Amino acid sequence: MAFSAHHSPFTIHPVMTDWHSRRAPSLDEFEVLARRALEELPQPFRDLVRDVPCTVADFATDEVLDDLGIESEFDLMGLFHGVGLPQRGGHVLTGQMPNQIWLYRRPILDYWAEHDDTLGAVITHVLVHEIGHHFGFSDEDMEAMEAEAGKD
Repeated sequence: MAFSAHHSPFTIHPVMTDWHSRRAPSLDEFEVLARRALEELPQPFRDLVRDVPCTVADFATDEVLDDLGIESEFDLMGLFHGVGLPQRGGHVLTGQMPNQIWLYRRPILDYWAEHDDTLGAVITHVLVHEIGHHFGFSDEDMEAMEAEAGKD
């Protein structure tokens, strides 16, 4: 079957003609996007996680999924692993593994493909929620931080 521009039921826009060279961001590229999203959060929020490493992986491990009772690896976009400030009362607990933020590239890309949000907005949303709930922020606080981060 041949395609003819004259009989085509759709129009190819000039900005979309380079679609064949586009691909999903690699883990390294995704890490750059995550770092940028973190740097764009309001300063007080960044200060809370200054020493918390953020790691990007394609998916959560089977152990993490099992511990959380999650059946599909696509159902977990991010995770804050550790003890938040409200739980530890500002003190470092002896023997406690350091806090860490995990972002899972494939579930985030899958969510992004199914919604109208930009990839940057999805990454920011996941970051804010993974950090925020563990530091005692309300949903309203986190929405305000996301809105502040989205300003140019």
